[in-house]
Amino acid sequence: MATYLADTNLLLRLADPASPQHPIATQALAGLLARSDEVYLTPQNFIEFWAVATRPVNANGFGWTSERTAKEVAELQERFPLLPDSPEIFTRWQELVKQLPIHGKRVHDARLVAVSQAHAMEHLITFNTSDFVAFGSVVSLIDPHSLVNAPGE
Repeated sequence: MATYLADTNLLLRLADPASPQHPIATQALAGLLARSDEVYLTPQNFIEFWAVATRPVNANGFGWTSERTAKEVAELQERFPLLPDSPEIFTRWQELVKQLPIHGKRVHDARLVAVSQAHAMEHLITFNTSDFVAFGSVVSLIDPHSLVNAPGE
């Protein structure tokens, strides 16, 4: 049984049936759960999810109401276990941003990596593996595409 921390982009594609990546997100997660792997979320996922879901469509968001977003968040909370925040996450995040060339928006990605370290997650599943290249030596990156129609499955 392997453990995975989900990146928020996976959750956004899962919640948006209109996304071209929705079927991949759905199939990848179903495949992991079918083989008894565990997929975890963190409070940061919900904060980022809320930001994108409630942002206007013309600003690259979903334009959802708070009510719809709250419903989607509740469904995700029911479906996946939540990893708690802890002081260790901040310590690990601070080490990562000091050791690696991390700037701008990538500091949020560094925090997800810190969560994965603090909770001993084996993998980080994301559609944006290129965003996490700097962390390749720290965490195993899994693109959901690689889990769908993988050889031997």
